[in-house]
Amino acid sequence: MSLQLNAIALLLVALILLGLFSHNTSVTISAAVLLIMQQTFLTKYIPFVDKYGLKIGIIILTIGVLSPLVSGKIQIDGISQFLNWKMILAVVTGVIVAWLGGRGVSLMNMQPTLVTGLVVGTIIGVSFFGGIPVGPLIAAGILSLVIQHS
Repeated sequence: MSLQLNAIALLLVALILLGLFSHNTSVTISAAVLLIMQQTFLTKYIPFVDKYGLKIGIIILTIGVLSPLVSGKIQIDGISQFLNWKMILAVVTGVIVAWLGGRGVSLMNMQPTLVTGLVVGTIIGVSFFGGIPVGPLIAAGILSLVIQHS
């Protein structure tokens, strides 16, 4: 087996290093898995990951977000809990963020080269500004508003 050092492999190595530097485990693992896939017999599964990876990831993320509700860690006492101003604002914010995420997916599909910039920006935000690496889709949604992509 010979290592193919192409531009994509070098980019994945750079993302692994940035992920390690920023303590961003999700970027490190993701880039490492894709590099391994690219450099081995697993390369035949990359189209599957390309087609379904985002959907599978969103499903897993949603399961993680809903699990405290199912486990009983979060209690819902009734409809009155949804009628205070903080909960209403939370619902409105959730709607806006979901809408931005949808725009982000569209932008990432239309202009996939921007994904690298979004990931690098997320890593910089984590490394130097104490951010949390959950924002590439929302960042893409905001970017779509700025560059007028619909």
